[in-house]
Amino acid sequence: MEQLGESFDTLELSRVALRLGVAAVLGALIGIEREWMRKAAGLRTHTTVALASATFVMIINEGDAASDGISRVIQGITAGIGFLGAGTILKGNSAETISGLTTAATIWLTAAIGAAAGAGHVDVAVLSVIAALVTLSLFTLVERMIGTARD
Repeated sequence: MEQLGESFDTLELSRVALRLGVAAVLGALIGIEREWMRKAAGLRTHTTVALASATFVMIINEGDAASDGISRVIQGITAGIGFLGAGTILKGNSAETISGLTTAATIWLTAAIGAAAGAGHVDVAVLSVIAALVTLSLFTLVERMIGTARD
């Protein structure tokens, strides 16, 4: 990516836009599912988390950082997103009344999907979203069938 004041590269800008676009769309897909399930963290949250993760990874990637730099960024994203996810978890009066765990997990996964898209691993990002949507929809049906649906 070009630094401020350097020449404008249309091909590079297109590549950045594509990665950010993929991250946003994939994050939005998980966000739509969360909206559909009427969860607090939905479309905007998941889209923004994916975009932020992609942006952090791309900043390091574009600076030609060594793999340990990328590793540190991903570790930071993983730790930081935990605070956001923790805010979605609510504990009720008893040990059995905890809600928001699945939403917290989807926020964490969305961060990973954004990081994958930002690093150019679109195949990993797309397959992760497919696996997540299958898991969220199929397992919700199974939980309803056996009477254990909670989140």
